[in-house]
Amino acid sequence: MGVTEQTIVEQFPYWRAAIAPLAPIADMHLTVFIGCGTSYNLALSLAALANASGRPAIAAPGGEWLTRPKNYWPRWSETQVVALSRSGETTETVAAAKASRAAGAHVTAITAEAESALAKNCDRLVFARTHPAEGIVMTSSASLMLLLGTQLIGYAVPPSVTDTAQGLLEGLDRRLPALIAGRSHFVFLGGGALYGVALEGALKLMEMSQTFTQAFHPLEYRHGPISLVDERTVGVVLYGADQRDAEATLVRELQQKGARVIGFGGPGDLSLDVPADPAIGGLACLPALQLLGERVAQARNIDTVAPRHLTKVVTLA
Repeated sequence: MGVTEQTIVEQFPYWRAAIAPLAPIADMHLTVFIGCGTSYNLALSLAALANASGRPAIAAPGGEWLTRPKNYWPRWSETQVVALSRSGETTETVAAAKASRAAGAHVTAITAEAESALAKNCDRLVFARTHPAEGIVMTSSASLMLLLGTQLIGYAVPPSVTDTAQGLLEGLDRRLPALIAGRSHFVFLGGGALYGVALEGALKLMEMSQTFTQAFHPLEYRHGPISLVDERTVGVVLYGADQRDAEATLVRELQQKGARVIGFGGPGDLSLDVPADPAIGGLACLPALQLLGERVAQARNIDTVAPRHLTKVVTLA
């Protein structure tokens, strides 16, 4: 077992340590979730979950919120900011946190490094230790930040989610060789709070395996991107409880065009039940999506410990 795979399959004890009630973020005009890369994908899911709970929220990349915040919200001082960064050293996110505080916004940091620059430039620190072997590819830490953010919004995360997530991971892994054989185009589809998780699944597979990968809202996929589907395509569909029938119709279209489909919570060539509250369904699926990226990389003989062109922390001069 390689190091990246180890951090994926051994992440659940770190979840259990992080599951605990958190005082929720305050009610404000707007909560802005920011991050870069994986952290931005998680921010998108958390903003959607916050809105569903009645807390107005948006997500923005750290660099965008730093350089053009008024393109996202015209009254910067009336916001609170939740900044996500595994290392707590991502240049754009740290700078955006500092600028937000200077403008009068309350900043909460979610990180895996309690002594980081972000931890020292926030009003509230939310922290969890991640797997010590985790390298460039964010696996355990990504799940943990989504878990912490979900609790911060006010959703209860039951300990049983670890068993659900592990079951999905193992259920997918048993069928993966046949599903991915001969496939070189992967599409991840998810709506609402699952869209950010779909983006993260696509990012993991792309950076780990250097494979052509996309992510879309499900019903947007017909509007152009479906033209790429053929016998080389694998569709990974994160079904929403409120759009399951419409998404199942799309899946049938993908299969008719030659795609194999992995369905989390709905029909597919492999259909995996997701026995979890919809608010934590994305969290439950995330480790399985991480393992998918690792297995595709292994099939291509690519070492995910050192993905091409990537570093563990992106810092800019």
